[in-house]
Amino acid sequence: MINPLPRVAAIHDLSGYGRCSLTVVIPILSTMGFEVCALPTAILSTHTAIKGFKIFDLTDQLPGFIEHWKALNLRFDAIYSGFLGSARQASMVADFIRDFSTPETLVVVDPVMADFGELYASMPPEMIGEMTSLSRLAKVVTPNITEAAFMLGREVPQSLDESQVKDWLKALADLGPAYPVITSLPLSTKKDRSTVAAYNREDGRFWLAGRPQVPTQYHGTGDIFSSVLTGSLLQGDSLPIALDRSCQFVASAIQVTFGYSGLDHHEILLERALNTLHAPVTYASYELLA
Repeated sequence: MINPLPRVAAIHDLSGYGRCSLTVVIPILSTMGFEVCALPTAILSTHTAIKGFKIFDLTDQLPGFIEHWKALNLRFDAIYSGFLGSARQASMVADFIRDFSTPETLVVVDPVMADFGELYASMPPEMIGEMTSLSRLAKVVTPNITEAAFMLGREVPQSLDESQVKDWLKALADLGPAYPVITSLPLSTKKDRSTVAAYNREDGRFWLAGRPQVPTQYHGTGDIFSSVLTGSLLQGDSLPIALDRSCQFVASAIQVTFGYSGLDHHEILLERALNTLHAPVTYASYELLA
């Protein structure tokens, strides 16, 4: 029987508490109409922004998962990877992409490893090289500005102008991805907005999208953004529309959350915003970066 739903292999960690990784990937992509097959890379007690988190690396369990999926002859319309439990897992994920993908498979790599100029606490330095190598197999790669800097061997910038943004995106495309996307851009002309930029290597066009800044930080917004982007592209949206939908959804989730006071650990109230994923695109605020 042909599977009636497009199927996504989601290769991410699972946090028992905290809306991030698989706890946002699964509901977002399921709401958008996809079957999500989770391949957990690690189990965490909480997300890594909460002091004292415990992490259980599942590197040694991944081969058994993957071999069973091979025996079941599973096929995927998209392969979407994020946080890895160890540097060793990068080569496993690379082999997974080679074994399970076809020329039509959408391969998305979110190289989750760093933010605010430094690696996450659980990430060894060699993860930079491993994530960079893994990104060569992706059609879409979605680093934040810190991760992009580490992948390209550059300093994390305090500010970038539009010509510099284009240079960074082209450098990422030179690694292999056809659609490099950079989030959390410190764009000098849009200091009051959280900006993302993308490059379509196939037609040579650059795109900007963004959302208003709020005076606080929320954990998991990168996972939310990349998940909506993946689902939007799978639904057939163009790159700029997918970019815009992702920014708008993150903005709506933040707006729903920001009105509440006293929320622990800066958690996005994702469940309050999921229904907006069914809304039609009524306007688009993306910009062509000339």
